[in-house]
Amino acid sequence: MWQLLHPHLWVSSVGRIDASDLRRRGIRGLILDVDNTLVPWGETEMAPATRSWLEGMRAAGFRICLVSNNRRRRAESLAEAVGFPVISGAVKPLRQAFVRAMRLLGTRPQETAVVGDQIFTDILGGNLAGAYTVLVSPLSRREFFTTRLNRQAEKLVLWHLRRRGRGPDVNLTTEGTVDDA
Repeated sequence: MWQLLHPHLWVSSVGRIDASDLRRRGIRGLILDVDNTLVPWGETEMAPATRSWLEGMRAAGFRICLVSNNRRRRAESLAEAVGFPVISGAVKPLRQAFVRAMRLLGTRPQETAVVGDQIFTDILGGNLAGAYTVLVSPLSRREFFTTRLNRQAEKLVLWHLRRRGRGPDVNLTTEGTVDDA
């Protein structure tokens, strides 16, 4: 059970995700959460650093799809601004949206990384879909009401990870060892 809640990698921001490390792992596609991963909750514009990171990942040859539980109009507006496909109203952590995103990307689970800020939606869903999962620290403390409730339960999982010597910007391999990121 705990393994489904553990990310393979935990970083402080998307900018800390290294394209060459993902390539070495055989990753070709990225499924990215939107709120508090790419933009602060409720915001309509991405920071220049986030846009630059996305462009760098595209230039490195990664296929990218945004997947959000958010409303269609907002998620589509953000995706259109950066030129990536989007799946909105995803109902994460259910696998269907992740499987659909992989079909859009033309990747298999072992070739796909799921990146997000929530353990009980992004990480759990990505792990259920068989993808490589990356947890990022949330961009903002502002969140939807149900997310604030989930964050309380996430504290237990994060405590469990830290107790095992794992924290942000540490690679959490599937063998349970810790490598510096």
